[in-house]
Amino acid sequence: MKKKPEWLKVSYNKAAVDEINGIMTRLKLNTVCKEANCPNLGECYKKRTATFMIMGNICTRHCRFCNVSSGVVEPVDPNEPMHLAEAVKELELKHVVITSVTRDDLQDGGARHFANTIRAVRKLNPEVSIEVLIPDLKGVNDHLDIIIEANPDVINHNVETVKALYPQVRPEANYEQSMHVLNYVKTRAPHIKTKTGIMVGLGETDEQIYQVMDDSLEAGCDIFTIGQYLRPSSKHFEVKEYVTPEKFAAYKKIGEAKGFYYIASSPLVRSSYRAEEALRSDSHRREALGNEANGGNNCDLY
Repeated sequence: MKKKPEWLKVSYNKAAVDEINGIMTRLKLNTVCKEANCPNLGECYKKRTATFMIMGNICTRHCRFCNVSSGVVEPVDPNEPMHLAEAVKELELKHVVITSVTRDDLQDGGARHFANTIRAVRKLNPEVSIEVLIPDLKGVNDHLDIIIEANPDVINHNVETVKALYPQVRPEANYEQSMHVLNYVKTRAPHIKTKTGIMVGLGETDEQIYQVMDDSLEAGCDIFTIGQYLRPSSKHFEVKEYVTPEKFAAYKKIGEAKGFYYIASSPLVRSSYRAEEALRSDSHRREALGNEANGGNNCDLY
C-alpha cells in the first residue's frame, strides 16, 4: 500500500465515538460512518451527527472500492424507520442523512423502506431537513417515484468514479444509469436538491473528472463532492495517487465556474460530510441570486 501523506492523517475522541455507537446499538441502527470506515467519523460523532445506513449492513453488490460487507442479506426490519426517527430526536439533529446498502434482492430495491423512513423522521422531527443517499434502484422510474413522493430535501446518488473506470471499480453498476437517476429526480421534482460525488486517486484524468462534472450538470445536479479514495484493505482497488489539497482546491474552483450551486472538494470530503452546510449554502445562494435579480445586495457564499 502507498504511504498516506500527512494531510490524510486524522485523530478522534474515543469517548464521543463510543457514545454514538452506544446509541446506534441500543436502537439497532447502523451508520455508514462505521461500516465504511470513514476518516471523518470522529469529527462527525463529536458533533453528534452521523449518516444512518438502513436495511442492514450487508450489500448485495461487490464494488471494489467499498468497505461495506457483501454477502447474504437479512430481512428488512419494519421497526427501523421509527428507531431511526427516535435517534434523530435523541441526537437533536437539524439535518439527517440516510443511506443504505444496495438491496438488489428486494423487488423495489428498498424504495418503500426509504420512503417509510423519511416519513417517520419527518413525523417525529418536523423541523429536520432530510437527505437521502440512494442506490441506483436499477434505474427503475417507478421505484424512484416512491422516494420522490416522500419528498426529502435532498436526493443524492453517487456516481463514485469516472465512466472509464466503471468496469474495474463498479462492475455491477452503470454510469449512464446513475446519470439517469439524477436526471429523472430533477425532472420529476425540480424543488428537490440533487447531489452526486466522486472519489479521485483511482487512475482518472482531469479531463475525465471535468466530463463527470459536465454530465452531472446536464442531469440537473445541484451539489457535487470530490474526495480522496482510501483503500480499505489489500483486497480492494489500489490507490493510484494521493491528490494534493492544492489540486482539490483547483477542482472546486473549476466546479464552481461550471455552475454547481455548491461543491465540496478536499481530500477528506465524503458525500455526506458537512451535508447540512451544503444544503444551507445552496439555499442561501439561491436567495442571494433572487435578491440580486431584484436589485438587492450580492452575497459571496464561498
